[in-house]
Amino acid sequence: MFKLPHFRGPAWLAAAAALGGLAGCSKAVVLNPAGDIAAQQGHMVIQATLLMLIIIVPVIALTLWFAWKYRQNNTANTEEDYDPDWHHSTTLELVIWTVPLMIIIALGALTWIGTHKLDPYRPLDRISATKPLDTQSTPMEVQVVAMDWKWLFLYPELGIATVNELAAPVDRPILLKLTATSTMNAFYVPDLAGMIYAMPGMQTELNAVINQPGVFHGMASHYSGSGFSGMTFKFHGLVQGDFEQWVARARSEGKPLTRQAYMALAKPSERDPVQRFASVEEGLYDKVLNRCVEDGKMCMHHMMAIDENGGDAYVRAMGLNLPQDVCTSQNAAQVVAALESRHAISTRSTAAQ
Repeated sequence: MFKLPHFRGPAWLAAAAALGGLAGCSKAVVLNPAGDIAAQQGHMVIQATLLMLIIIVPVIALTLWFAWKYRQNNTANTEEDYDPDWHHSTTLELVIWTVPLMIIIALGALTWIGTHKLDPYRPLDRISATKPLDTQSTPMEVQVVAMDWKWLFLYPELGIATVNELAAPVDRPILLKLTATSTMNAFYVPDLAGMIYAMPGMQTELNAVINQPGVFHGMASHYSGSGFSGMTFKFHGLVQGDFEQWVARARSEGKPLTRQAYMALAKPSERDPVQRFASVEEGLYDKVLNRCVEDGKMCMHHMMAIDENGGDAYVRAMGLNLPQDVCTSQNAAQVVAALESRHAISTRSTAAQ
């Protein structure tokens, strides 16, 4: 049987080699990101860590000191140091309880302020720590669809779309609206902002900004099946001129993104290459969000409108003689047309009053 001392040298060498390998990491993205929102989140992590170290470091130091001072072979200890009847110190109790309580209060305040200030739904109030927000500027909206297993990005302002490639101008606010086709997923660009979930039939939002040009890593950070590991994309932070060239390239090289093209794209596939679309069918994202891209399928917001007004009884009161299950592709068009007609009449009546 081998003895442990024979392996002490190689073990220390292996540990030193591992630390040396970690030293090769030139950038800790979470603590040194290229976007202001991610930077503020990184600062919160640092501040919280330093606050907790106020307790952790003294506790570790005292533990080591006590182990050294009261070791069995410490000849400096005398009989006076031995006090088996000691059991209480008011001063020590105050230190033990007061300091952690103050740190918890500070952490709570820091977290409460930070989570409200960095709410992903909250519009930006600055571009960076040194650059205020231009009150005349508007955020660039990007509609994000998490698919199996790829990312679809639609730019309603520009009329283009891309697969597995996202781009935005430097120092311009970005408003991301996210949904998913079938499986819950999570959108994460560490240089841009924190993780945000994308869920079928629901929409989440993320406000962010990129402050440095470059190519940054984006990923799906929530397991979603066999193609999860390849569900990555590149996020391009571009100066305005380069961004305009990127848009022009998408318009010149891309093809139309129609409902039929979307249905083909929505089929599960893995490690898809970058695709670009020069145009997007009007209302496509809303149909994806309401899960009614297919012809004849009733949209979720129409279903909810029917349910809100009384369901089947409401539909029959409108004079529609429909089967018991009103939420079918066969009667969807009829119900939707009746709803829209009733809404138009109600709008005109309100306007006339």
